[in-house]
Amino acid sequence: MWLVVGLVVGAGAVGGAWALSGDGASSEGATAAGDAHAACQALDGFDEAQYTEKGSVGDIAVNRYAAAGAFAAAAAAGDAQYKPLSQAIRRSQERHARVFEFDAAAKKDLDKARGICRDL
Repeated sequence: MWLVVGLVVGAGAVGGAWALSGDGASSEGATAAGDAHAACQALDGFDEAQYTEKGSVGDIAVNRYAAAGAFAAAAAAGDAQYKPLSQAIRRSQERHARVFEFDAAAKKDLDKARGICRDL
C-alpha cells in the first residue's frame, strides 16, 4: 500500500515539476488537451520492461508511468472526453499495484491507453 501512496505522491510531484518547467512559449499545458498530450508523451516514453530495473532506468520508468496517470487524471478532470484515457491508465496502474507485474490485464489497458493517444 505504501508503494501505491508513494507512486501517487511522486506522480503529483513529477507532474507539478513538469508543468512548472515549461518555457512559457505555449499555454497548451494549462488545458485539458495539453494535459492529455503530456500524459501521452509520458506514456510514449514508458517501457514497462524497465519498470523493475535498478538505478536511473527504473526510476525514469516508474516516474513516467506515474506522470502519465497524473496528467491523464488532470485532463479528464478538465474535459470528460479524456476520461477513457484516464481510466485505461488508472486500471493498468491499479492492476500493477495488485499483482506487482505487468500481466496481460495491465498490458491490455496500457495498449488501450496508447491507442487512445494515437487517436488524439
